[in-house]
Amino acid sequence: MRFTRRRLNRTLLLRQHLLQREATEPTAMVQHLVGLQAQESLPPYLSLAARLESVDPWMVSKQIEDGSLVRVLSLRDTVHLHVPEDALTLPVWAAPVREREIKQSQAIGDARSVDREAFRAAVREVLADGPLPQRALGAALAERFPEHSPAQLGQLARVTEVLAQLPPRGCWKPTGSTAVTYDFVDRWVGGPLRDPDVPAIVRRYLRAFGPASAADVTAWTAITRLGPVLKAMDDLEVHEDEDGKVLYDVADAPTAEEDAPAPVRLLGNYDNVWLSHAARNRVTEPEKRVAWMGVNGAQLMTLFVDGWLEGLWRVEDGRVVVAELLRPLTRRERAELDEEVARVEVLLAR
Repeated sequence: MRFTRRRLNRTLLLRQHLLQREATEPTAMVQHLVGLQAQESLPPYLSLAARLESVDPWMVSKQIEDGSLVRVLSLRDTVHLHVPEDALTLPVWAAPVREREIKQSQAIGDARSVDREAFRAAVREVLADGPLPQRALGAALAERFPEHSPAQLGQLARVTEVLAQLPPRGCWKPTGSTAVTYDFVDRWVGGPLRDPDVPAIVRRYLRAFGPASAADVTAWTAITRLGPVLKAMDDLEVHEDEDGKVLYDVADAPTAEEDAPAPVRLLGNYDNVWLSHAARNRVTEPEKRVAWMGVNGAQLMTLFVDGWLEGLWRVEDGRVVVAELLRPLTRRERAELDEEVARVEVLLAR
């Protein structure tokens, strides 16, 4: 099958549950999406609110507190919110990505030269009695490696080990400090780290983001050399896009028609819907993505109209402020935007 760009757009939104909200639990949605990017606290709640008929942020927060949802460094070497099974496997798969960060990170600096086995043993010793805030973790490691700063060693620990960010970090409107506190993921979740079933993960990616190329899977994960993996999966269907690029897909995944209506959605920073393909044009034009990547890009959230990035927004005093529209909206689109703004403001007021 040849997929037009518009049909790829609508199919992605369909599989992301952004064409129509679903009546399901937050953990089920997080599992379907193979995690939500979560280096900031608010965006995962916005991602869920855009996809679910109803979401109680306090319940999601409770699930972070009891370990039903876990914040951990995984895909693309960024913090994601995962279900426990993924928190125990995806970081193991992503170990080569963290190794690249160790080699390149200015925050780690020359601490990358420490003896790795001795360092890992020190981290296990320091965390033996339970979780620690990042600052305390770095300070304790600096006592054992005094030639490096606590900040460098704390950064090194977060990428050499698989560490969960514990609540209240990431919880809904926490009281008190939200400084990062770390514990070993396997201890926090209560299960062992495991090697991933890579073909199974690829199938899950395709079910939520496909059809897609090997380069798309690499963009989603930052893991390279995935072409042979997809070619060896003989249960996948093979399609192409308008330019003849090969796209893989699972056989029973739904596809959308080009004219499927796509309602207005307000998404948070770095929602995976537009960060998980090699060419970011499934949901945006290049020049409009540049608008997001401007001086205030990382601080502004995204407004999607008719399935495409068409605006930027932020939260001020619990209210939605549309900072910029990238094209004029029709009367119907403006009404949809007003409805979505009201819905998000109800969430923010919870």
